Amino acid sequence: MSGAAGKRSASVAGTERLGAALAPALRIGDVVALSGPLGAGKTRFVAGIVHARTPGAPVRSPSFTLVNEHVSTPPVYHLDLYRLDGPRDIEGLGLEEYAEQGVLVVEWGERLPHEWLADALHVAITPGEGDVREFTADGRGERGRALLHAWCALAEDW
Repeated sequence: MSGAAGKRSASVAGTERLGAALAPALRIGDVVALSGPLGAGKTRFVAGIVHARTPGAPVRSPSFTLVNEHVSTPPVYHLDLYRLDGPRDIEGLGLEEYAEQGVLVVEWGERLPHEWLADALHVAITPGEGDVREFTADGRGERGRALLHAWCALAEDW
């Protein structure tokens, strides 16, 4: 599969299951860029990824710390770019070092510099009524398309 794919969740637990479905496919250097308005479910999606690798690990949005490291194999670096003003702030995070060691899962991922999005899985989350969420995923570059394909296969019941 290439291009884009859509999924839907009707609950917080469903959003976490969609994140968990992606977890087995992730490897060092992968980038998952999450977008959606405040309260869309980005952190819950990340919680699904993290809990699939490290059950019970606390997952909070890194809005103020900017980066949370979740110990797993490989590590998951959960970033939140909401409070950053531009490319200079993002460059100062040291994305290269994180990518060399683990997986980057980025809230407000559309703010990443183009070169980071060129080979990434981009997941846009749109809130609906209540806990309903619509997910639109786009695999960019070879690795992004591979992640999209894997996620669609692993989350095929959704």
